[in-house]
Amino acid sequence: MAEGVQTRKSQLSPARLAPSILDIAWLGISLLETALLSVRVVTYVEKGSIIFRMHQQKKPELILASSSPRRQELLREVGISFQVHAANINEDQMPGEPPIDYALRLAREKSEAVAAKYPQSYVLGADTIVVLHGEVLGKPKDQQDAARMLRLLSGHSHEVTTAVSLIVPSTFSPSTVPSGNVAQGTLAETRASTTKVYFREIAEPEIQQYVAGGEPMDKAGAYAIQGGASRWTDRIEGEFSNVVGLPLSLVTEMLKATGLMKS
Repeated sequence: MAEGVQTRKSQLSPARLAPSILDIAWLGISLLETALLSVRVVTYVEKGSIIFRMHQQKKPELILASSSPRRQELLREVGISFQVHAANINEDQMPGEPPIDYALRLAREKSEAVAAKYPQSYVLGADTIVVLHGEVLGKPKDQQDAARMLRLLSGHSHEVTTAVSLIVPSTFSPSTVPSGNVAQGTLAETRASTTKVYFREIAEPEIQQYVAGGEPMDKAGAYAIQGGASRWTDRIEGEFSNVVGLPLSLVTEMLKATGLMKS
């Protein structure tokens, strides 16, 4: 090798071969930053997992305490999901009980019976009665009873009242909901809506044909206004859905007041 020629190794000074104090300090700072960064990353992931778990909390659901397909169909029109668990209670009217009190009591008892089994859910109970001259016309016992009711309604006006009772878990509801006679830890409200219905004269053959078709047998007052009885209805004063079995404007108002439905 020619004199004066230097290799790369010969160019490295002892200072370059051994780390300086500044290099060691820099390395220490880098390690510290890496450790801190790791801590920050772990903290972020844990915080994110907590947020994820919070979003996974189960939202309270609505239960309809009725097996009525008409009420189910009407409730679907509100656009809110629900389950169906029918209440099994005694629906007899008490002696001397006014019709409006009767409807309110049954709606409340239906919702309470189901809420006792599902305390973490919203429960909606309902009851519809037909009232003619102060007499409650319930569901007919048989075809003869159905025909009797239709003869009474023929050519007269009558009132249809639907009472609705909403029970709300207190842990999910605002304090503004009125308290009712329900189990501890829940809030409830029971209200009613009334619609006046005017029937034209109904010929006896029409009554017999309608009864033979079977439609009156599970209906209060022995008729369905959205069905065959629509041809007998001259006019109504009030909400149509109330006569079918669920006053949608009232139910919507109650669901919004409890926070289950957005305004």
